Amino acid sequence: MSSQTTGSRAQWATNMGFILAAAGSAIGLGNIWKFPGKAYAGGGAAFLIIYLIIVAVIGSTVMLAEFMIGRHTQKNNIGAYAQLKPKWKGWGVLGVVTAFIILSYYFQVGGWVIYYVFSYLINPAGVFADPLGYFYNLLGYNAAAGTTFFPVNGAIVFPLFFVGLTVLIIISGVEKGIEKFSKIGMPALLGLLVILVIRAVTLPGASTGLVYMLTPDFSKVTGETFLSALGQAFFSLSLGMAIMVTYGSYVKKEENLAKNTALICGMDTLIAIMAGFMIIPAVFATGVAPGMGGGFAFASLATVFQNMPAGAFFGVLFYLLLFFAALTSAMSLLEGIVAAVIEEKNIDRRKATIILASIMFVIGVVYTISQASINIKGVWFDLTNGVTFPAMGDFMEFLTDRLLIPINALMICILAGWAWGTKNGIAEVRQNGKHPFKLADGWAISVKFIAPAAIIIIIIFGLLLGRALS
Repeated sequence: MSSQTTGSRAQWATNMGFILAAAGSAIGLGNIWKFPGKAYAGGGAAFLIIYLIIVAVIGSTVMLAEFMIGRHTQKNNIGAYAQLKPKWKGWGVLGVVTAFIILSYYFQVGGWVIYYVFSYLINPAGVFADPLGYFYNLLGYNAAAGTTFFPVNGAIVFPLFFVGLTVLIIISGVEKGIEKFSKIGMPALLGLLVILVIRAVTLPGASTGLVYMLTPDFSKVTGETFLSALGQAFFSLSLGMAIMVTYGSYVKKEENLAKNTALICGMDTLIAIMAGFMIIPAVFATGVAPGMGGGFAFASLATVFQNMPAGAFFGVLFYLLLFFAALTSAMSLLEGIVAAVIEEKNIDRRKATIILASIMFVIGVVYTISQASINIKGVWFDLTNGVTFPAMGDFMEFLTDRLLIPINALMICILAGWAWGTKNGIAEVRQNGKHPFKLADGWAISVKFIAPAAIIIIIIFGLLLGRALS
């Protein structure tokens, strides 16, 4: 079925294609470069236990609610809200806007990942000589001279390549684009991760890291640990971004949504835990302090690869892993946006995809420039009266991670749990008794009370504690 025709709804060709695509969306950069650092700070296995419980109780609840709404309405995020609660259409729009903001900077980071794939292939010595300076140079900052410059590679060339790949997949449609790539990209991601985990745990001195990851250290567990695990579990599942509603709308009625949700959450969690067993033993073995985010992934890990036999080779594999994680997430974000535009405005898929991606690319260029200017040099657009603006990247991430995403997910819970009603959602899963849903009562309680309470905690304490959930 063509995904470009108006009035003819696209569908996943196979259930496995849907599972791999949704799991690919959930398995993003955060699983690879944030989860290990949070697990290390939260007491290793102690953090894992907390994280697993939160995913099972809260993350799966919200994901299933999004799938229910999407499949029942057979519409994008905006159309789904408009059909179930017409006056709430604006909340559907907000979800799409959230995805738009996220993808604007995700496009740039995806380009940086490709840059590092080539760097470890062609010039690993240059990376190893000055890892932090090499990363700064990509962002447009000359550390030796203390000056900034326009980062052609970091803002234009490599991000444009990443954008182009994402656009080609989305233009090809749901079945021939997203599903087809997911069936290649997800096995490749898992294969690369397995190789890297084996290499990490067999390094001399890695046993200390293994013990740390397998032995709960509850002395390091604090209230902030629970918030960190809650935020990681929640945000890593691609919830509140218009993705899972849209992906759910392509699911056939004969598929078991509850079972698929469990599989997708399980795959996402497995990848995150494997990332922990890849990073933590490796940093223990090489003496590098565990960390999170781009600075850790692009700069700090260079020391790990430098001290590892055949480090340049494993560096290439690691950034290929990040590439697949970034691309599967980027194409899901773009699909959620494009689906809304082509269905609500009746615009051709190709035209909508190219126009939207172009706008986000331009915004992303400013994101990269601002990263270099204030996060490295210390100021962005310093005015003569001493007033400075915050980095655009910091603002965008703050806006999405701590406000828009949790607010969108909260509205999903209210829509599924109260406005539309849990009875309707449960009926959507069961399909007149075709599929068992033994946890229906538990899901109803969670979507109406437990998940909303947890999301409100994320919003409040995410604002109060600053970077606790980032």
